[in-house]
Amino acid sequence: MLILAPSVRVFVARSAVDFRRGIDGLCGIVREGFGADPLSGHWFVFTNKRANRLRILVWDRNGFWLATKRLERGTFERFGGSEATLEIDRAKLAMLLDGIDVKKARSRYNFVRSVRIEARDDDARERTAP
Repeated sequence: MLILAPSVRVFVARSAVDFRRGIDGLCGIVREGFGADPLSGHWFVFTNKRANRLRILVWDRNGFWLATKRLERGTFERFGGSEATLEIDRAKLAMLLDGIDVKKARSRYNFVRSVRIEARDDDARERTAP
């Protein structure tokens, strides 16, 4: 389970990345390709050419984390487009890591549209009770 602060943003590279690159190489892609600061604390997600591996680059207060996931079967979803990066939310990142096709997934909005709060009058109930 991923727990991210609301201030953390997740960016996905739209094109494949050579996974022979390490932390420094991926930081260069973030700076030059994304136009972002790798020291910002945001999560930067990369996939390889075959889309069977995924890497997440994160700056933690005193160093970088580089997490890698390799699928034994199947591929990760690719996000096409003309821009170098795409921002996704935490739910889409969780689906991406679990191998769920984000484009085919539907979000349902199951929330209460209005809340009605009524004050309880305990004195009135006591008066009307037999």
